[in-house]
Order: sequence, then C-alpha cells, then structure tokens
Amino acid sequence: MENPLAVANYFIQKSMEIGELLTPMKLVKLVYIAHGWYLGLTGEPLINEAVEAWKYGPVVPSIYHTFKNYGGSPISQTASYITDSWQPVEYSLATPQLEPFLDRIWEVYHGYTGVELSAMTHQNDTPWQQIWESKGKFSLSETIPNDLIRVYYQTMANVPEPA
Repeated sequence: MENPLAVANYFIQKSMEIGELLTPMKLVKLVYIAHGWYLGLTGEPLINEAVEAWKYGPVVPSIYHTFKNYGGSPISQTASYITDSWQPVEYSLATPQLEPFLDRIWEVYHGYTGVELSAMTHQNDTPWQQIWESKGKFSLSETIPNDLIRVYYQTMANVPEPA
C-alpha cells in the first residue's frame, strides 16, 4: 500500500508535465478514484489511509490537509516531509510498478474538472452516497469501508466476486 501523498505527488507531477495544474478538489478525487479502481481490480487497497465521507464527497484526509491552503487555485508543488537531518524529501511511490496503473487512471480522468469528478463520486449508490445518507451527515466524518469501495468498482469493471 502506498502513502496517499505519494500517489498525489505522482498525479501532480503528471499535471506539471502537461502544464495543466490540479486543484486540491481534483487531486483528492483522482486519488480516491485510483484507490477505488485498484481495489476493484486487485481486491487490495492502493493507499494506506481510510477514505472518509465528508459533506462534499469522499476525502483522503492527508491530501485535503496538505493541500487545503491552495483553496480553488492550482497546486504548484508536490508534498514533502522533513527528515531527521532537516532535509526536505518528496513523497514518492514505494512501488514503481504502479506507474502504468496510475498512468491509465490519469489518461482516463485528467480531462475532467474537479467538479465533474466530484459529481461522479456523488451519484446514487456510490460508496460516498451510501455512507453519507446512512451516517455521514450526522457526523463530521465517517469512514467509507474499503469493502464497499471495492464492490462498487468491481461492479463497474464487471469483475466477479472471488469464490
């Protein structure tokens, strides 16, 4: 499983390569969608953090909090952390073999706006909608179980449930 900020950085770098910078909303949705497809296709989570149902859709909290200062503006730099020797280090994929998968997610979804991606995640019977309607609107945040996300994306991909 990957740190969500490493996946986010991968998408930020892709956006910088083509000169089409991402907003925080679009980035959060791209990482969520990548996580969903990975769960649906492999049965395994892509990221090592729970996705939460917030008022405006599914959110990976670390991505939201890292990039929230951009508001609706484009993200101009990747996320990094400070080492014990006070050196900044950019989050990067622990599993470079994921790059073709993430490239495919980028290829399919980068042309959508953050609002369009958000609308996709708000449709009826999506994992966010199910949790939000049953529990989310009564609390500040509610975890969207990976099993619910996995089944939704397996259904979208027509992948049968394991026997």
